[in-house]
Amino acid sequence: MPQYNIEQLTRWIETACLWEVAAPKAGNVHPQASFTDLTYNDFVRSARITAFMLARSHHRGVGKAILDTSKAVRLQVGKNTNLGIILLLAPLLAACQQDSLDESMPGIIDRMTVEDSRQIYEAIRTARPGGMGDVAEQDLSQEPTAHIREIMQLAADRDLIARQYANNFTDVLGFGREHLHQWWTRCPDSRDTAIVGLHLDWMAHYPDSLIERKCGRETAEEVSRKAAELLEAGWPEAPESTEAFTEFDTWLRSDGNRLNPGTSADLVAACLFLGLAEDTIR
Repeated sequence: MPQYNIEQLTRWIETACLWEVAAPKAGNVHPQASFTDLTYNDFVRSARITAFMLARSHHRGVGKAILDTSKAVRLQVGKNTNLGIILLLAPLLAACQQDSLDESMPGIIDRMTVEDSRQIYEAIRTARPGGMGDVAEQDLSQEPTAHIREIMQLAADRDLIARQYANNFTDVLGFGREHLHQWWTRCPDSRDTAIVGLHLDWMAHYPDSLIERKCGRETAEEVSRKAAELLEAGWPEAPESTEAFTEFDTWLRSDGNRLNPGTSADLVAACLFLGLAEDTIR
């Protein structure tokens, strides 16, 4: 079993979060773009809190790690900056300390209990994410009565983070790992460009869950099509693609940032953590 010290784990988590928010990704907060209720500094503070808490709480179990970290961010930042990142990183953190991350992930999920489900529900309620809505089974307003995999399977068709818990993080460990490597190889001199490209790839292949919750499936698919068209037009190498990216970014930020592709950003952070932990990016 790999033996990672707390300082190393903290560094990987914080670096993944800071690199993700520092890159000028389309429609997201970054150093040159804020929302009315969220700033780059909010995410920097959240990255440090998340790294400190997760690196020190994973041994308590995935659910408790998620809950403790979510509470700490809410208490110290007062905003929902990174619930999705916390939900993704906690199982990855547990799995990366096993002999084989891919082989250990199903067991990490399977060993979670109904108590983990309760802790995750409390974490989500603590963060108060927008656009969650109501569902017929295992609604967030109630106490969960099922294993987290079963609960997440109910939401997997409409939420990409839930889908990871349902499918053993197959998308992150497959698509995400592969496309991270492709962008890092393609853009060796620009980390930001590689991260922006990975973000576009997630949007192009997987309609963003946050956009779908707020604006509906049709709009999420429209965003996905536009991201794919941008990549097909030769971004970032093609000169005309720079203007096209600016137009796409402006469109996503219209109407009070309702088209913020936040789930795609969370998945980027998870991929960056994976790359750092596996020493495939530096």
